[in-house]
Amino acid sequence: MLVIDASAIVYAWDNYPIEQFPPLWEWVEDDCRTGELCIPQPAMEEVGHVSPECAQWLRNVGVRVLPVTNDILIDANGIKGMLGIADDQYHPDGVDENDLLIIATGRCEGAVLISNEGRQANLPLNMRKYKIPAVCGQLAPPPCINFLDHLKASRRQFGPAR
Repeated sequence: MLVIDASAIVYAWDNYPIEQFPPLWEWVEDDCRTGELCIPQPAMEEVGHVSPECAQWLRNVGVRVLPVTNDILIDANGIKGMLGIADDQYHPDGVDENDLLIIATGRCEGAVLISNEGRQANLPLNMRKYKIPAVCGQLAPPPCINFLDHLKASRRQFGPAR
């Protein structure tokens, strides 16, 4: 199973327009319909705010929206503690509450997390500044890849070979 973050699906939506890349979106749609590709509730809400058209498309294709469960809340709280985030004192350069819920959803589902949040080549000393990929790098699972890595790993071809 794959769990997608708002940053990844919005990246794909903005950079691979459905009108120009219909086979790509048919593939994404198939993965949504089969449940191979799911989206956490907080990520779906973010997509709705950032790209209402993308959110509507996801709803139309029947993407499975993963609710926040007690297990997810407990895991997110543990990750929050590991990062040294007290109360709700999130660092503006790091993960926020929704990010922790998205990471915890991937962990609880045993899924690969697809996120286009920036990779940090040099990790900050202050773990509160970690972004999603860095947090995932400290945990096992979920592995975290970006949309392009997912696309390449699929080895799918979306047009005639030359």
